This record gives sequence, C-alpha cells and structure tokens, in this order.
Amino acid sequence: MNNRVPKLAPSIMTADFARLGQQVQEAINAGVDRIHLDIMDGNFVPNLSFGPLVAQSLRPHCKIPLEAHLMISNADHYLEPFFEAGIDSVILHVEACPNIEKSIAKVRAKQKKVGVTLNPGTPLSAIEPLIAMVDLVLIMSVQPGFGGQAFLPGSIEKIQAARLMIERLNPHCELEVDGGINLQTLSSAFQAGADIFVVGSSVYNKNASVVESINQLMASVQ
Repeated sequence: MNNRVPKLAPSIMTADFARLGQQVQEAINAGVDRIHLDIMDGNFVPNLSFGPLVAQSLRPHCKIPLEAHLMISNADHYLEPFFEAGIDSVILHVEACPNIEKSIAKVRAKQKKVGVTLNPGTPLSAIEPLIAMVDLVLIMSVQPGFGGQAFLPGSIEKIQAARLMIERLNPHCELEVDGGINLQTLSSAFQAGADIFVVGSSVYNKNASVVESINQLMASVQ
C-alpha cells in the first residue's frame, strides 16, 4: 500500500466546451490516467450532458483511455453507439440496468473494460455479487447529476468497505471515487483505499490552470 500512486480521471462535464480539445490535452500533458465522460439523460439523473458524438470527436486526439459513466435509463440500449465512438471502458449503474450481468457480458464481448457503480443511497450489497465480474467499482460520493457538489458524509466509510470487498473478491479490480474531490477529500479517500479519482471543478476552474490544479491534487497525497 505504501507504493500506491493516485490516478486522476478529469471529468469534462465542467470543462470549457469552447476549448474542450485544448483542456483535455492540457490534462493529458499533466499526466492524468484517463478522461471521464459523464453521460446524463435527464431521466435517470436530473441533468443532461452529451452523447457518443463527443466521445467520437475526442477519440482521435486522446491517446489515453476514455471512460464513459452511463447515468442513463436503459443503458443497454446505448452501449453500441459508445463502442462505435471508441470508448475504452463503460461504467454501469446497478439501478439503471434491469439485468446488469447481461450488460456486463455485452461490454466484455466487445473487449472493453467494464465497471459498476451505485447511487449514494444504495447499499454496497447491491454490487457485491458483481465485483468478481468487473474491472472497476465506482463509489459515488455525491448524488449523481451535477458537478461542484460537496463530498457526502459517510463516503469514506463506504470506500473502506468497498476496498475490503475488492480485496476479498477481486484484488485486481480498481476502486474509483466520483464527486466532491478536492485537495482535502482526495487525500482522505486515497487513505481509505481508493485508486482513481474523478476530478471536475477542482481541475477545470478559473483560479488556476489545468496543469497547476492537477499538480496540486497530486501533491496533496505526497
């Protein structure tokens, strides 16, 4: 555990879309691990974002993995368009997939990585049977749908419990956290056992450049 290094996954939802390509490239140059795409339909969550065309437009210019977090109802219906857009991994909500084992199998059949996630109010027991089947577990530390929210109380305990489940059931599975990640919460979540951190407004903000923000986040755990 002493040699662990946190991985950052900037969410483009809070980026400046007039300069999206530039801001993604700045994050890549700063050494982030992957780019996180928050896909929202205004139904499963009370907000709209974007669809496969944005992933497709980024793909030729993004040499690191593109990760699609599908916060959408009937997510199965949209898997193929995202595969065609060139994403590398899909994160599925247990609440949004009527037969999530079948959904996981569909992603596997395309030789893509697959993760599972759950809303803050859903107990970890809902995904425990799935951990052995996936590459990643995502803990939502805010209510899904909007950027810039505060890290929810109780999230650290949920991260710790998820880490214990992963060590028992699938030690190669990654543990990601999404929501309210900043200089303080990243350090706490990292110590609790998380590997990957979705960062939005803490990277894409007006107070510092993308590179400066990423360097500050990484320094917070050293």
